[in-house]
Amino acid sequence: MKNLLYVFLSVLIISCASNPQKNEDTKIGYEILKSGERVPLNAGDLSTIKVWEKYVTAHNNKDLETIKNLNHDDIKILTPGGEFNNSEDHIEFLSKWFAENNPNWSTYYMIANKLTENDTLKQYVTSCHELTLTVDSNQVKVSQIHDAWIVDGKVKKFYVYEKPSSK
Repeated sequence: MKNLLYVFLSVLIISCASNPQKNEDTKIGYEILKSGERVPLNAGDLSTIKVWEKYVTAHNNKDLETIKNLNHDDIKILTPGGEFNNSEDHIEFLSKWFAENNPNWSTYYMIANKLTENDTLKQYVTSCHELTLTVDSNQVKVSQIHDAWIVDGKVKKFYVYEKPSSK
C-alpha cells in the first residue's frame, strides 16, 4: 500500500511539473496573396460554420430579412454573374432572383479556416453546394464553391465559383 502511495505521489508531482502543451494552430495549407507571399491557412473557428449554415438556410427559405440581418451593410459579393458591394443591392437582386429561379442549395461540405493577412485575423468558411435553379420551366443544376469571410457573426464578403453539375 505504501508503494502505491509513492507511485501516486510521483505521478502527481511529475504531472504538475510538466509544461502544458501550447495550443498551436493546425495548419491546413496556405493562401497566396497578390504579393506572392504564402500565408499559412489554419483550421478556423467552427462557430463561423453556424453563421454560414444559417445564411444558406435563409437563402433556401427565401428569407430576405434573415439574409439582410446576416449581411454586413458593406458586404462584398463576387459571383460569375457580377458583383455586389452592399447589402441593399444584394437583397434587391435576391428578391427578383428568388421569384424567377427558385434557387435551392444542397450542401456537400463546410470547412472553417483562418489566416492572418496584414496583421488582421480573417475567419472564413469554404463550402461546396449543388445549386438547383428553375430556368424556363426546366431544372438546372450547378456546382458551387463559396469562400465566405465571417466577421462578428455576419457575412462580410464572399466569393462564388461555379461550374455545371456533373450529376
